[in-house]
Amino acid sequence: MAGVRKKPKAGGKYQGYYTDFNGKRKFFAGTRNRAETLRMAQKFEDQHRQVRLGYRPASTKADKAKSRPYCELKDEYIAWGETVGGRSSMPWGETHCRMKKSHLNWWEERLGLEVVGDLYDILPQVEAALRDLQAAGRSGKTLANYSESICSLCDWAEKRGYLMNDPLKHLSTWNTRPQSIFRAPTMAEVYLLLQVAPPERKLLYLVAAFTGLRAGELRSLIVGDLNVESQCLNLHAEWTKNRKQGTQPIPHFLVEILNKETEGKNHDDPILSVPSHPSRELDIDLDAADIPKSTPEGKIVFHSFRSVYINMIVGGGGGNLKEIQTLARHSTPDLTMNVYAKTTPEGLSRLIENMEENIDIQKIRALCVPHQVSGGTGKAKKALKSRKMDSNDEWWRRRESNPRPKTFAPGHYARSPRFVLALPARAGAVRSGESLLGYGPNAAKGVP
Repeated sequence: MAGVRKKPKAGGKYQGYYTDFNGKRKFFAGTRNRAETLRMAQKFEDQHRQVRLGYRPASTKADKAKSRPYCELKDEYIAWGETVGGRSSMPWGETHCRMKKSHLNWWEERLGLEVVGDLYDILPQVEAALRDLQAAGRSGKTLANYSESICSLCDWAEKRGYLMNDPLKHLSTWNTRPQSIFRAPTMAEVYLLLQVAPPERKLLYLVAAFTGLRAGELRSLIVGDLNVESQCLNLHAEWTKNRKQGTQPIPHFLVEILNKETEGKNHDDPILSVPSHPSRELDIDLDAADIPKSTPEGKIVFHSFRSVYINMIVGGGGGNLKEIQTLARHSTPDLTMNVYAKTTPEGLSRLIENMEENIDIQKIRALCVPHQVSGGTGKAKKALKSRKMDSNDEWWRRRESNPRPKTFAPGHYARSPRFVLALPARAGAVRSGESLLGYGPNAAKGVP
């Protein structure tokens, strides 16, 4: 039903709304006159009702865009993503933008997209293409990335009126559970890697293990991001994963190493040399250090250094869960504790040993001695019996362990004739004031 909002917007114009031929409510900016805006809304709704009834053809922006070349729509979508398409209206990341272009080009070739009208009714073709990728051995995460690229394009086109409806709105999601488990290398393995790695990768592994930064974030660090006085690294919203600006505290020894490595460099020079595929370079160093890449616990990749960092701050103690989550730069504590933090038998044993340091072992042993000798020699039994009870023990001895309702003394009911009237009578049992208890004028005569 057409209508107008009660109050005007900040610019003074009223906002009207109507129901289009698809049954969806549409809003529009009217004039400064509320009555005139209402007439406009009623006119638009009448036009769409005629379209719905078939009296006039639908002439919408989507119909005009059907003959538009698909490549123009794709370029406009990518241009939008490179400016405000990311989180918090930030641009897409470099890697995300590169993969998005690659996937959209693949869909254009696979589906034979030439004009925007070819996007209508493409759900069966998209599902068939994803099944072919699955049969080729692609993982669920890869299939989700391919489907996300074409789905996001269609959703963006629908919001801008280039498509009447999203053709992939009902596309099923894929299971993105990883096929292999990652494990964090132990500190002994980290020491071996630092011994055999070349100087440039040795510094990379060191910073990754003691900061928890991701590969893309390490690649974006410049000399100006090193804050020697505050002993931290400055993080910028343009290249962090959560698109938030902040700082990452680092140990004092790492500040000295980075300060020495950056001497003589310009302010905009990168601090580290990060290869395009750091996990491939890591495999070379793992072989040189004779460290197995895959074990029953999982396999080592470059992102495993982030798990090393989180496990060090978790096992170090002294910090609460919120501080650990902040250092890990995670949105939820569940991701920190249930995905990255791992338990080890040595760590569990250490916690048990530390527990004994906070209690009085001698006092516990002294309190438990009487209970331990209950089945021992006769002298021990006498010692247990002769032990004086404290006030709590005496109170427990005196009280009734299983209290029951008190009963009345014999003859009580005989002294309470009104009690007879309150008792339920059995059929034929009460005659001339007789009661079920045998009390009454005929009780002595033996009348049943």
